[in-house]
Amino acid sequence: MRDLAEPAFAGETLPEIAPAERSPDVRKQAMHAFLNACGWGGLVPAPIAGDASFRRYYRLRSKGRQAVVMDAPPPHEDVRPYIAVSALLRALGFSAPEVLAEDSDGGFLLIEDFGDDTYTRLLNSGADERALYTLAVDTLIELQRAAERRGTLDLPPYDSERLLAEAALLVDWYVPAAYGSPLCDTLREEYLAAWRAVLPQAAVEGDTLVLRDYHVDNLMLLADRRGIRSCGLLDFQDAVCGPPSYDLLEDARRDVPVELRRSLTEGYIAAFPRRDRPALLRSAAILAAQRNCKILGIFTRLWKRDGKPGYLVHIPRIWRLLEEELSHPALAPIKQWLDCHLPREARHVPDARGSA
Repeated sequence: MRDLAEPAFAGETLPEIAPAERSPDVRKQAMHAFLNACGWGGLVPAPIAGDASFRRYYRLRSKGRQAVVMDAPPPHEDVRPYIAVSALLRALGFSAPEVLAEDSDGGFLLIEDFGDDTYTRLLNSGADERALYTLAVDTLIELQRAAERRGTLDLPPYDSERLLAEAALLVDWYVPAAYGSPLCDTLREEYLAAWRAVLPQAAVEGDTLVLRDYHVDNLMLLADRRGIRSCGLLDFQDAVCGPPSYDLLEDARRDVPVELRRSLTEGYIAAFPRRDRPALLRSAAILAAQRNCKILGIFTRLWKRDGKPGYLVHIPRIWRLLEEELSHPALAPIKQWLDCHLPREARHVPDARGSA
């Protein structure tokens, strides 16, 4: 349910957890105490799909009712942003799981169960691709309109400092794995300087609610709801206030046909005729490139640090997307640095030894 972002800045070192806090038995006991306190005791939680974070999810069923338990162990995770953004999305008229019970200090939530019909599962079973992606874009359009009507959003800013920290994940994690040794400080600073020169051009008028992880794993089809409410939203706790060009359809996990991407992007742009089209497209290209540099670093980190090599299979797709974006003139400084220090022959899936 979670994709790319981690608490605060994505490049931060996570705090150590005391041995007792790491114990699965301790977490299990704490979960059962939480469930007892909120009237769901005596049930056996059934594990369901996890994600790239430290969170785990379990389904509960009892006498015709069901819910999901989120186990988000502190200090790695903080459930309070999830609670806040869920409330915001629901207040704006969108389908985010309702929080039924909470233990913020312990890191447990009981949330509404949206079922199993993620976009990923539906697309893999042959569902109408255009219809699902159109619903996602329509939902994004209405989300931004609702955010504009609401006005001030109490969310962290998606500013240059945060974007730069994320872009640094490429040189801090992917490059050492690709070459077998860390990047020297001078070249790392050159890379960051290139991004400092480019990122101001990603700014466009009218910052909005940015979900950040708006992709097929985190979207659901809710058959019992209509219109944009039939699009269930997951993994939104890292929402920020930033450029409206960020959540456009490009997916590190799945190939979206170019024609479909273009037509839906044009439909999205047409929904906001007062926005500067060239500026929006430039911003989208820059932020997509920044995101893919971040993802290359994060997917490598998931393997190297967290023992989750399954994400490495997506690296060739991410490079294809990044190379496509680098054709935009605004990204010339990034393209020049990558062509010089991370040429095509180095753009591969790191092997188990962390070398080429």
